[in-house]
Amino acid sequence: MTFVQLIECRTSRVDEMNRLMDDWLQQTRGKRTATHALVGTDRSDTSHVVEVVEFPSYEEAVRNSNLPETDRIFREMVALCDEMPRFTDLDVVRDERLAEGVVRGFFDALCTAGELPPLNDLLDEDIHSHDPMNPQDTIGLDSVRAEFRMWRGAFDFAFTVEDVLAQGDRACARWTWNATHRGDFLGIAPTGRQAAMTGMTLFRFAANGKIAEMWWQHDQLGLMQQLGALDELEQ
Repeated sequence: MTFVQLIECRTSRVDEMNRLMDDWLQQTRGKRTATHALVGTDRSDTSHVVEVVEFPSYEEAVRNSNLPETDRIFREMVALCDEMPRFTDLDVVRDERLAEGVVRGFFDALCTAGELPPLNDLLDEDIHSHDPMNPQDTIGLDSVRAEFRMWRGAFDFAFTVEDVLAQGDRACARWTWNATHRGDFLGIAPTGRQAAMTGMTLFRFAANGKIAEMWWQHDQLGLMQQLGALDELEQ
């Protein structure tokens, strides 16, 4: 179970606290078990500093605390504080990774049977899509939906999302695409062939939480080869 430690203190020496954190990161490289650390100051009281540190489990947090470097940095941190820091130990019982949910929902929507969903709950009205198969970027929700309809008209397909990594306003998905060629695709008549691609898509999110920009990377040459489009060139 993921474990989070909340550390609160009062100090006017935030810059020194940051330098102390930099020292700890440098000295514990390859040894620390913390996976994420976040430091913030209270907007209504800038001397109130809160640090949130995430660990894979409570046991890993204990291992991290037992590092000699952690003990030394803690003593130096106490010296910078106006009072003794307060610790709150939290077992995470719910972890909503909102960007990941939007990304997975997007790929699910692309594979929906029947009419393509409106997608306006997932994509920003001014969405920009960058695809190496297109000479120009596709801009605007209507244009992006038209591009998706082209793919859906040419193939019966499904995405398998292998991984999603999210940070800040970006998320990246690694996926596998499996399809049957059922309709015209870039001038290639339906072949009935099975095709597969692997690829990655980078997403940028707008302030409203919707996808504002997408960068696609996929094996387009391999796809054309599987459809037989390169057979004459190879002879």
